[in-house]
Amino acid sequence: MYICGITPYDATHLGHAATYLSFDLIHRYQRASGKKVVFLENVTDIDDPLFERANRDGVEWRGLSLDQIELFQSDMTQLRILPPYELSLVTEKIQDIADLVERFIAVGATYSLDGDRYLDSSQFTDFSELPLALEQSIGLFAERGGDPTRLGKRHPLDPLLWRKSRQGEPSWTTIFGDGRPGWHIECNAISSSLVKEGLNSSISLQGGGKDLAFPHHYMTALQGSVLSEGAFANHYVHSGMIHYQGEKMSKSLGNLVFVSQLIKDGVNPLTIRLALLLNHYRQDRSWSLDLLKEAEELEADLSSALSRELVPDYSHLIEKIISALSQDLDTPKVFSEIRSWLKDIENKVASVSPGGFSRSLDTLLGLTF
Repeated sequence: MYICGITPYDATHLGHAATYLSFDLIHRYQRASGKKVVFLENVTDIDDPLFERANRDGVEWRGLSLDQIELFQSDMTQLRILPPYELSLVTEKIQDIADLVERFIAVGATYSLDGDRYLDSSQFTDFSELPLALEQSIGLFAERGGDPTRLGKRHPLDPLLWRKSRQGEPSWTTIFGDGRPGWHIECNAISSSLVKEGLNSSISLQGGGKDLAFPHHYMTALQGSVLSEGAFANHYVHSGMIHYQGEKMSKSLGNLVFVSQLIKDGVNPLTIRLALLLNHYRQDRSWSLDLLKEAEELEADLSSALSRELVPDYSHLIEKIISALSQDLDTPKVFSEIRSWLKDIENKVASVSPGGFSRSLDTLLGLTF
């Protein structure tokens, strides 16, 4: 599976954490099912927000990127999110990206506009399967990094493959010109290594927050179809957004809650993880002190139960947890079953060590007591 990672210009906020936690559950479930999981995640360490932040703060963009990547990895470790098989920085994959663009050029799938290289999308799609009406899609494309109104483009939704070198921006030399990659092509190039691992012609799963469904995942699917006979990915999975104080958590609104700051303030990373698991991963949901308190209380109840020498049999409970996770990661059902078991713990015969249940919580949910 291939998960779209961060642009490292700011610390990990709870929206990031919720997304990567969602795919951690998938990762854990597949591994617990006995499957080998080849899991890649990228870091978009070439992007306008990164350069803008570096210029604002008067720092070198590479240094800012590396600092934020280190903080991100620390946050993921604290939240017990299993690391990917490979964390791929775009700056380390330039040649792979350039090779892919060159292949597109060779089959006549691109055109040049003032030195910038675009995919000639209309050769491969009539855009009849857009998630929204065409005009709405064009507007969303503009909001999310696209340039639909640029004069000279053959279609407003043509994605940029390679951006010609501009003054003050990093640049790499290729046979088709100096510059840097477009956004969507990065993921096509990096994820192609999954196929090289000997898997099918399509990757099993591409995932990210639901704001990546369009245009990002739409464009990676479109670009992937150019050189492949099959679908780029068999499944696209998207997690919901995290809201805070009535608004979607975002840098532009200034309402970010950072994982690292919560931990500095004394919140147990286990509590953060548990709080983000209480609601379904696909739902937009709100972060609040009430949610944190609910997680703290459940954590305390679980910790108390697991500290006992003996507890009631939990084999049927583990079966119910696995069943709920198999149904599109139904974590609300998971915790409903766990609460029922905790509620009845005093009324049932204590006959088994809690160790097996503790290990199951760790294996399936990443909750360690």
